[in-house]
Amino acid sequence: MKKYQFLFFDVDDTLLDFGAAEKTALRLLFEDQNIPLTSEIEAHYKRINQGLWQSFEEGKIDRDTVINTRFSMLFKEFDREVDGCLLENKYRNYLEEGNQPIEGAIELITGLQTQYDLYIVTNGVSKTQDKRLRNSGLHPLFKNIFVSEDTGYQKPMKEYFEYVFARIPNFTVESGLIIGDSLSADIKGGQIAGLDTCWFNPGQKPNDTGIEPTYQIQKLEELYRVFA
Repeated sequence: MKKYQFLFFDVDDTLLDFGAAEKTALRLLFEDQNIPLTSEIEAHYKRINQGLWQSFEEGKIDRDTVINTRFSMLFKEFDREVDGCLLENKYRNYLEEGNQPIEGAIELITGLQTQYDLYIVTNGVSKTQDKRLRNSGLHPLFKNIFVSEDTGYQKPMKEYFEYVFARIPNFTVESGLIIGDSLSADIKGGQIAGLDTCWFNPGQKPNDTGIEPTYQIQKLEELYRVFA
């Protein structure tokens, strides 16, 4: 078994329950607009949002395009013109309050932080991720937080990881492991960077991507097996 020293954790749907935060934020945003949030509208939003973030991961668009156009694109499908930036700001304020940890996250990170060098690697908006991590109590348990907005690059880009590695004292890629729920961002990015990878897959989603992680876990506590 390899000896790891540097552990890189994704945030959304790995340590913090982004699905719950997103659902609450959308409900509050639509209440603010006096529009019922139907399952159809929510499904439309998720499809648009996921498509935009995928394009961002692939380097086709920048972060501002993702967050400032998703709501205008959504409402356009329902023949309604809105200020996408204004709605984004309202949504972001609601989303920042979503800091519910994934089951076992606090216990895992608390246990690991005395034995390993822990880092956050996340695509997203710096202010939002910072507030959610602080409010959850996770922030002080990590040696550094690397958000794509601050680096100028994003997972899975090699340049993102080069930026991260350059800021970690005595780092060696052989002693690093990345843990995340996204095959396209976390696992593919880790592989591009030369890291071993651990796919957090609580829903047992099928993997037909051709991206094969070094390890796969369903519960965060199973990570201890990797270090046994």
